[in-house]
Amino acid sequence: MSIRTLEASDAEAYRALMLEAYGAYPQAFTSSVAERAAMPLSWWEKRLSSPLDRLLGAFEGDELAGIVGLAFEPREKARHKVTLFGMYVTQAYQQQGLGRQLVEAALAEARQYPRLKVIQLTVTAGNDAAFALYQRCGFIQYGLEPLAVRVGVDYFDKIHMWRELQHQ
Repeated sequence: MSIRTLEASDAEAYRALMLEAYGAYPQAFTSSVAERAAMPLSWWEKRLSSPLDRLLGAFEGDELAGIVGLAFEPREKARHKVTLFGMYVTQAYQQQGLGRQLVEAALAEARQYPRLKVIQLTVTAGNDAAFALYQRCGFIQYGLEPLAVRVGVDYFDKIHMWRELQHQ
């Protein structure tokens, strides 16, 4: 398994994996399958080449097996923060430590930017496996956003987590 930065040429694989994620875990993502499936491939390519986002993919050969993103803050007073987002491992590779590898790769990538002091994320309340993974990676809960995501008639809370970035 290798982890690398995704490029615009990875857009089709990225799109397919994220649509799978939105369908498999609708409560875990703010975007829906219908909303994102309607986006042209150029939208996905633009996302992968945006200077404000860094997407890392885990590959088994040519297969994209997992993904994690970093969203950089454009505003001057918040540029010391980065948000981890879009974390997903396809079912065939779950429970094998790949999620941990992706989070660690995202942390290592964030440490490449000396201005970054804080990495934050949200995780859906009730997603105990993801919450435990983030805790093992040093994240701590600092808040709860009630009714953060609506899926059909159901609402789900989001747990807000953060950790300091130690630069080597």
